[in-house]
Amino acid sequence: MLFKTPVLGNKELEVIKEIDALKSKLGYMLHAPSRWYGLLSRITLSRAIKGSNTIEGYNITKDDAAAVVEGEEPFNEKAEAWMANECYRRAMTYVLQAADDPYFKHSEMLIKSLHFMMLEYKIDKSPGQWRPGYINVVNDQTKEIVYVGPDAELVPALISEFVDSLANPAREVPSIIHAAMAHLNITMIHPFRDGNGRMARCIQTLVLVRDGTKASKFSSIEEYLGKPKNTLEYYDVLAKVGMGKWSPENDALPWIQFCLTAHYIQALTTLRRTNEMQKVWEILELEVKKRGLPERTVLALSDAAFGYRVRNVRYRKNADVEDQTASRDLKRLVDANLLIPQGNARARYYVASDFVKQIRDQNRENREITRPFG
Repeated sequence: MLFKTPVLGNKELEVIKEIDALKSKLGYMLHAPSRWYGLLSRITLSRAIKGSNTIEGYNITKDDAAAVVEGEEPFNEKAEAWMANECYRRAMTYVLQAADDPYFKHSEMLIKSLHFMMLEYKIDKSPGQWRPGYINVVNDQTKEIVYVGPDAELVPALISEFVDSLANPAREVPSIIHAAMAHLNITMIHPFRDGNGRMARCIQTLVLVRDGTKASKFSSIEEYLGKPKNTLEYYDVLAKVGMGKWSPENDALPWIQFCLTAHYIQALTTLRRTNEMQKVWEILELEVKKRGLPERTVLALSDAAFGYRVRNVRYRKNADVEDQTASRDLKRLVDANLLIPQGNARARYYVASDFVKQIRDQNRENREITRPFG
């Protein structure tokens, strides 16, 4: 027996409609992607990956998170946190690619494979294998046991039931609710020795992209969950629903309301970011044209405007130019007082000048959001 989808009230159904409307608006805006679409995709995926791993204590900078997405070397050393984020990127990339696969099938092996992708850097944690015994969740601050998973011998049967629920969802239940329940059930089954939270969040995204969610590449709520205040609420609501041990008869409505809140705020955040990016990009295009610079240099300026370090390797990849051309472009941006160089030789990177930062600051939108459930 798994946790069952609760009966949705008028308020939950109303919020789902609002989320769908927001995602439809975002999907319309991105129907014909502009040149800034790549930056938006990179920011969205890198923040999702960073958010999910931050929850587990694997903290990296936003620049290193962007480097993970781009397949680049990190700015900082390749510590365990980097490897955790890099492995999670591989799993999430697979999930996003699965959105359009006509031969896709849910299976126990798929779940094991995703887990192996995430945990292959920690072979001692048995990546891709069900846990062999007892497992609990401990509060890092109080050191108290806050949850005990079901007996290990129950895991294979529970996962089989779980896979069947993914393959044969109830048609009358919205995909956003299916995804939330998948997240909850994997978290509560806790089928692996480690990485269960990351798996649950990744599976939630998988359900959304496979169900044809509008603007599916931007459907993850992991950025929201990774913010410290939201992480505490995330743990609190799981504790409220879990009540200390495997109890699938418990009411999951508080969890559903939490997930709907996360989707609502994340959708508004992505829309705001999209609007800001479009405005900043258009202004930067005018500035580049005014100075007689190549149009492609906006790619470097937009990265810098949104607070990212610009390296030659990323710029030449995104602009599709040779190393010498990239170096020449970046020097011209420095000479035009649009970028500021930092570091030397191979460690050199560029950041936004005060002028570019001002353009970004002048185009920030109101960030106050009213939570749908109060």
